[in-house]
Amino acid sequence: MCLIWGTTYLGIRIALETLPPLLMAAIRWIVAGTALSVALVVRGERLPHRREWPAITLLGVLLLGFGNGAVVWAEQTVPSGLTAVLVAMSPFWMVGVDALMAGGEPLTMRRIVGLLIGFGGIVLLVWPELRAGGAGHAFLSGVIATQIACAGWAVGSSYARQRGRGHAREENVLATAALEMLFGGGVLLAAAFALGETSRVVFSPRSTTALVYLIVVGAIGGFSAYAYALKHLPVATVSLYAYVNPIIAVILGSLVLQEAFTARIAIAAAIVLAGSALVKTAR
Repeated sequence: MCLIWGTTYLGIRIALETLPPLLMAAIRWIVAGTALSVALVVRGERLPHRREWPAITLLGVLLLGFGNGAVVWAEQTVPSGLTAVLVAMSPFWMVGVDALMAGGEPLTMRRIVGLLIGFGGIVLLVWPELRAGGAGHAFLSGVIATQIACAGWAVGSSYARQRGRGHAREENVLATAALEMLFGGGVLLAAAFALGETSRVVFSPRSTTALVYLIVVGAIGGFSAYAYALKHLPVATVSLYAYVNPIIAVILGSLVLQEAFTARIAIAAAIVLAGSALVKTAR
């Protein structure tokens, strides 16, 4: 999951070269959800009963509509590596939201210290860009979009975890993920139509290749792994993927898109990893 999702920030940035953001995300999740659903039905697996669809729709809206849609929107104005770093704030949201929910894991002092250290690394990485203003209003809008994504992802992940402890424990993880992709993609498609994005679609070989990668590897592979991890691991442990993703995304952004890679970025990354180590060993 860490390796796959670390590369998707680059894929999103390349796909956005010719494709509008919400429509691109909608195509990604609808195609992935359809392909996964068909594969499961061919294997003889059952999709979740219709009585579960409202809850699964809510998960799709939170995790993919807000969680992924806002990330794609942000990458219009924020470099792919920096977007991944900003999204690395999601563990703070996830652990905090989970602690507030019934049966959630409490915030221990060691975990709080680890999160604060990780947050310090993120601030070191982002602060100069925030002071300079980047591309002005557009840059700040992108930063805000990443935090909307974090909030949606955190609430959705905690809800999925709570739901998994109840009657949905025996539910097929891949089947549930497939419907989440379809419902989340449907919401993104409606938003794309509302914003008139269909009139701005251009498929280039480069953006099409990136979209296919996002569908097959990023969506079907990565999101299915995430759904499985949420069912079997503590939320705090699962959230650590957001600490690894920025390292991969920054390196790829630097190598492929010539995005800046400085000593400050390297130091900040080391601080973030130190914080994640404390969170991981909090138990």
